[in-house]
Amino acid sequence: MDTMPDLILRDSLADIAAPDWDALAAPEQATGRPHDPFTTHRFLSALEASGSTGTGTGWTARPLVLQDGSDILAATPLYVKSHSQGEYIFDHGWADAFARAGGRYYPKLQVAVPFTPATGRRFLGPDDHRETLLRGLIGVAAQNRLSSLHITFCTADEAEALAGVEGTLHRITQQFHWENRGYGSFEDFLADLSSRKRKTIRKERATAQASGLTIQCLTGDAIEPRHWDAFWQFYQDTGARKWGTPYLTRRAFDHLHQTMRDDMLLVLACDGDRPVAGALNFIGRDTLFGRYWGCIEDHPCLHFELCYYQAIDWAITHGLHRVEAGAQGEHKLARGYLPTPVHSLHWIAEPSFRRAVADYLQAERRAVDEDIEVLTSYGPFRKLSAEPQA
Repeated sequence: MDTMPDLILRDSLADIAAPDWDALAAPEQATGRPHDPFTTHRFLSALEASGSTGTGTGWTARPLVLQDGSDILAATPLYVKSHSQGEYIFDHGWADAFARAGGRYYPKLQVAVPFTPATGRRFLGPDDHRETLLRGLIGVAAQNRLSSLHITFCTADEAEALAGVEGTLHRITQQFHWENRGYGSFEDFLADLSSRKRKTIRKERATAQASGLTIQCLTGDAIEPRHWDAFWQFYQDTGARKWGTPYLTRRAFDHLHQTMRDDMLLVLACDGDRPVAGALNFIGRDTLFGRYWGCIEDHPCLHFELCYYQAIDWAITHGLHRVEAGAQGEHKLARGYLPTPVHSLHWIAEPSFRRAVADYLQAERRAVDEDIEVLTSYGPFRKLSAEPQA
């Protein structure tokens, strides 16, 4: 007689063989790069092995797998959270309201890639197992009397397919992404912009280049340990200013170098041999994901050059379709990054609080839709009535 597959919580990514996990997360690796480097076993396990997640971090890995005997049919990267840091789809207001009403919001469950605001599949494996995984996740939260479950930066398809299951709520927020419209060069991209925006970008690039710094784009074996030593200084400075404590440990960069240096693009600005600023990107099959930036010297327009223009240039040269430049930042609009919807799913255990959150999300969605429409209309691209090019 056939047996039903089991839903099993694992204690760590290390409990799951990398080939088994990646067969679900990135089966396309058999023919090249993964679409999403962040759900690969090597990325998530690097966070655990380096101490960036785990004891004392507020991110405790408990991957949920759907298993039939020794075969893993589907999985999801699940974490027990004791705070709301490092998520980028913010629920601090919900936590405060829940606490004021006498509830205990933490711990909660989070299906996500820690510290990584990049859209990707969160239900790994065949689509027909998604609802089984979601109901299993809700069951874990309910059985342990947890306040909530949050599935962040999932795909639009996942959100639309699973919204409403057991009262699960669909949230839409936004980011700024650059799209490759078939450009053959950075100049082709500039030609697509209004003359004023085109001139501004050229001026910003010239200003950055006038600093006298040398800009290097490094990937694979061209990235050396000394480059990580320099970038760690940049990352610490930015992390301390933005979050108080950087999310990644120094060891994380060593682990990532060992297993993912071919999936990373490190853009450095150097004064001679001394790096003074840098931007770290991850390379997907179709997308370049901008993740971290920092500097030890301030130079006009250098941030725009390293984070946005070098990323666009590299994506065009290497035939990528998109650049995702991370969370927030309306300043990206003038540089060719347009507002794009971002999706998440949320299950709230307490019915009255769930209704209040549902009302809030309806109002928020209307505001986000209007914001995207208005911001897109103010984008830098030439209108259909095409002005002459400068």
